[in-house]
Amino acid sequence: VQLQASGGGLVQAGGSLRLSCVASERIVRTNTMGWYRQGPGKERELVAQISSAGNTAYSDSVKGRFTISRDNAGTTWYLQMNSLKREDTAVYYCKLRFITVGLDMWGQGTLVTVSS
Repeated sequence: VQLQASGGGLVQAGGSLRLSCVASERIVRTNTMGWYRQGPGKERELVAQISSAGNTAYSDSVKGRFTISRDNAGTTWYLQMNSLKREDTAVYYCKLRFITVGLDMWGQGTLVTVSS
C-alpha cells in the first residue's frame, strides 16, 4: 500500500485548506489514519486521527478548527483545515497504522504555509 498526500499550499491566515491522503488500494484491515505535522524547528506531532470505526481525536491546538474524515470506499482520508493560523505552517503527513499487525505506513509530506 502506498499513500499519496496532497492539498497543501499557501493560504492567508483565517483561510481554509483541505488535505487528502489517498491509498493505492482499498484498506480493509482495522486501522487508524493520522495526520501529523512538522513545523520549522519542531518535532513531528499528531494533529488528528480517525479509526476504521470512525472515532476521531484531535490535538488541542487544532480542535474546533480541523476535521478529519474519510470516504466510504476506504481509500481516501481528508483533513479539512479552517481558520488557519500562522502556527499551522508545517509539512503535513498522513500515517496509516494497521492495528492488528502493528504496521505503520507514511505518505509523503505536503507543505502548508499560512501567511499573515
